[in-house]
Amino acid sequence: MIRPLQARKPAPIAADVVATQISSLLLATAAIDPSMCVLDVAPLFLEPRHAGLLSLPVVGLNETPLGLISRYELMRIFLMPYGRELFGRRSITAVMNAKPLMLASATPIDEAARAVAMNITSPITEDFILVDDSGRYAGTGLVLDVLRAVESRLSQHGDELQRAYARVKSSQLQMVQSEKMASLGQMVAGLVHEINTPLGYVRNNVEMTRATLGDAAQLVGAQESVIAALTGTEEPGAELDLRLAEIEDLRPRIDAAALDDLCALLDDTVHGIGQISELVINLKDFSRLDQAGLQKADLNALVESALRIVQHIVRKRGIEVVHDAGETPPIDCAPAQINQVLLNLISNAAQAIDHAHGRIVVRTQALDRRVLVLVEDNGKGIAAADLPRIFDPFFTTKPVGQGSGMGLAISHQIIEQHGGVIQVRSKVGVGTRFLIVLPVRGIEGAPA
Repeated sequence: MIRPLQARKPAPIAADVVATQISSLLLATAAIDPSMCVLDVAPLFLEPRHAGLLSLPVVGLNETPLGLISRYELMRIFLMPYGRELFGRRSITAVMNAKPLMLASATPIDEAARAVAMNITSPITEDFILVDDSGRYAGTGLVLDVLRAVESRLSQHGDELQRAYARVKSSQLQMVQSEKMASLGQMVAGLVHEINTPLGYVRNNVEMTRATLGDAAQLVGAQESVIAALTGTEEPGAELDLRLAEIEDLRPRIDAAALDDLCALLDDTVHGIGQISELVINLKDFSRLDQAGLQKADLNALVESALRIVQHIVRKRGIEVVHDAGETPPIDCAPAQINQVLLNLISNAAQAIDHAHGRIVVRTQALDRRVLVLVEDNGKGIAAADLPRIFDPFFTTKPVGQGSGMGLAISHQIIEQHGGVIQVRSKVGVGTRFLIVLPVRGIEGAPA
């Protein structure tokens, strides 16, 4: 006979654990009495309520699970020659699986999935039994339900990972931009001098031009008065003599040489404005977010841009800068980000030099389908113990307050995202060499 489970319903599961414990998948499957024979059990699998079950539980006294009988085993028996006659009257316990997979109702789904994977054979021919805390029969569970639950959880975890990845990418972008702003903040004080120098002589040239143009306007006015007096119908009076004297006084100041000097002043003014404009454009290009993504860029032009940004640092320290520009093809990159890496390496090199014969070499060349950038200095170098950590976030060898520890970490990240590598060699008292290798063609997933 089949024993109903109405008297043994599983205890209610709290809402916050339904999705994590196997009890959320429990089926209150009626148990088979061990005294039933094979012929009596077989028709039970044809009942609609058992349509989705691969097996039925066999439960003894005190609700103790004894085993599982599967559809597969019964089909094997009835397909055997004389199987019905040989096994039909035998107790179901003689043909059941006496060592089925049994799980506690409180088993987490992830743990249940591991148990299923380790114990259920392939092809899947039976499900598993669930027991309560006392080891008594509570119901059955379907292997497919466990797999679906795991798939659902994996999908949920995947969505969470996607959201987390999006947050990380956003944080990385903010960190990159913050590092840009920090670098700009350190350089702005020096660039003020770079801007003030051309601005000073532009202002001086404009004032001199304004004075010269004032004299020229006065001379033209006096000459017009003389012409009017000489061509008029009335006799010229004392006013003519005053205007002639004024012309005589102004002519030495407004001659051809003075006009040539004025043109030279205007040329200098235009040059000075061009210098200011170039500095402002370089700062703007460096600080922008580079929303356009990958672009074709001239690596040597990026190096020149970075050198112009840091020129006040190297000039102030009396450092010789050598740009050995080799022939390089245009590369696919985010120009502002590569410019940031170059600027970071060159400014670090300048800050590492504390003697009077400083030298920085920036060399570029093409190799197969890659381009190489070498930034080398003869500064104080990096200790061997610190070299493995220089690309770690927040690690810095600079004094407190002089470095964020993010410059090289972000540079390393940018180069990796471009499909390249960045390497360093250094010797204390000799100097440091950074080598960047970038593919000519960008890779999928590079920064946008």
